[in-house]
Amino acid sequence: MTRLFNDPADFADEALAGFVAAHRRWVRPVTGGVVRAAGTPAGQVAVVIGGGSGHYPAFSGLVGAGLAHGAAVGNVFASPSAQQIRGVAKAAHGGAGVLLMYGNYAGDVLHFGQAADRLNAEGVPTATFAVTDDISSAPADQAAKRRGIAGDLPVFKAAAAAAEAGQPLAEVARIAAHANARTRSFGIAFSGCTLPGADEPLFTVPAGRMAVGLGIHGEPGIGEAVLPTADEAAELLVAGLLKELPDGVTAPAGNRAAVILNGLGSVKYEELFVVYRRVAELLQEAGVTVVEPEVGELVTSFDMAGVSLTLTWLDAQLEPLWTAPADTPALRKGAVAPAAAGTAAAAPESTPETEDDALPQGTAASRETAVTAAAALRAVAATVAEHAEELGRIDAVAGDGDHGIGMLRGATAADAAARDAAERGAGAGTVLHRAADAWADRAGGTSGALWGTILHAVGDALGDEERPTAATVAAGVTRAGEEVRRVGGARVGDKTMVDVLVPFADTLAAATGAGDRLAAAWDRAAGAAGEAAAATADLLPQMGRARPHAEKSLGTPDAGAHSLALIVRAVHGVLSDTTEEH
Repeated sequence: MTRLFNDPADFADEALAGFVAAHRRWVRPVTGGVVRAAGTPAGQVAVVIGGGSGHYPAFSGLVGAGLAHGAAVGNVFASPSAQQIRGVAKAAHGGAGVLLMYGNYAGDVLHFGQAADRLNAEGVPTATFAVTDDISSAPADQAAKRRGIAGDLPVFKAAAAAAEAGQPLAEVARIAAHANARTRSFGIAFSGCTLPGADEPLFTVPAGRMAVGLGIHGEPGIGEAVLPTADEAAELLVAGLLKELPDGVTAPAGNRAAVILNGLGSVKYEELFVVYRRVAELLQEAGVTVVEPEVGELVTSFDMAGVSLTLTWLDAQLEPLWTAPADTPALRKGAVAPAAAGTAAAAPESTPETEDDALPQGTAASRETAVTAAAALRAVAATVAEHAEELGRIDAVAGDGDHGIGMLRGATAADAAARDAAERGAGAGTVLHRAADAWADRAGGTSGALWGTILHAVGDALGDEERPTAATVAAGVTRAGEEVRRVGGARVGDKTMVDVLVPFADTLAAATGAGDRLAAAWDRAAGAAGEAAAATADLLPQMGRARPHAEKSLGTPDAGAHSLALIVRAVHGVLSDTTEEH
């Protein structure tokens, strides 16, 4: 279990601060993460990687010459926000564009995509790429749905080495796709990990058994098997990967491969070497030539007891990229020439946005509504704090258990931002927009992106001038539902927050359309939301990290749906105590 921490909500920030203090030769802090201490060589594509905390040395430990130019670091098991990613990318940009790279998880896809959109709009040429190496998370004919696990490393390495060699952005992105197409990973675990502050691991494995096909966020395996010997574990991993060869590899014999045997946190080096001894024998027997293998902890999951095996099938293009020198806190290969370590002057440390200094003022009517909006967000933060542990427990049934911590960070930040904006004379729309940005930035993850979307949509409807009517509020909520479905891609029935947001919005619109005052209409809609949240217990997830473990979630409501139902009920308490005209 994770034993040393202060406030669990601050764990990721404090861990990053300590990492920087210990590795100043390689990295320096910027808003959202770290970049190379020496800067990005002028005219070189910057490869910026990122993801949640809890996986060290991924992602910050892979920043340095020959590998990443920067890393955006999110909360525990949650993607960094678009604002964090943008901050790191701008600090790392050397004038030739940026390639954003990450594992294929919903929150990362949302936030890195949003960051890329903003960077391109600001004149920084940016492309994105999601790694999809985990063969257990989706069948081969649905490879685009697969997770990124320890295969992140060889794919990141190939792209970064291409950038170091002076290749343009389009070619660096193409090489990333090529490396990903030839990379496969498979993992097993003997116990789950325990998040900071949690009393229990995210999943347990019966004595004498192991989980097969686990995720790196504490997601349970897709199956169980009898606990193996070290040799049996090696045989299982190798056989699983040799069953699925990438296009262009017709048989193992005669091919060359980069090999990574990765410890997930509690399986230590001597144990890994025992397993790798048999892995090497099996690959040799299959006719595979192993090229510069890596055995150690490279993509972890806190204290999870488990291992994964990764094969990247090399060709004439990928092999020199895999063997190219690198000098980072956690991975060092060959000798990096001084010039390759960074020839550009280090960019000044990036700082948070200063847009808040030019806060637009609302009309008197809108400022009154802003006070109510800020009070509603205060109630939301209090409700999330009260239920954070419960939300994490629900999320851990088939997911990674981070929903409570992420929601708490986001709601607390939104409350503070809304209160500050309201006290400075902002209208309701600006108050909600500031809260939306703060929630998305502080929470990260899928829920952070979606709650930022919800608050932005409602803020757009309220504006900073008119006193909103009940119909105005309902229209904003309806728009929020539409935007969440567009951004997140979920539909009713997928076992997500959409299963609550849509009936809530529909009921609110119907009630206000029938002439109900806002508090009464919201009460009816909150009731519908509660019923819809409970009904998600009977659904199988079709989206997110719970999808590969669909059956495990039967009987348990979706954490995002449940938190939304709790929140809209809390907001009703504020509306019922507020005069209708406000």
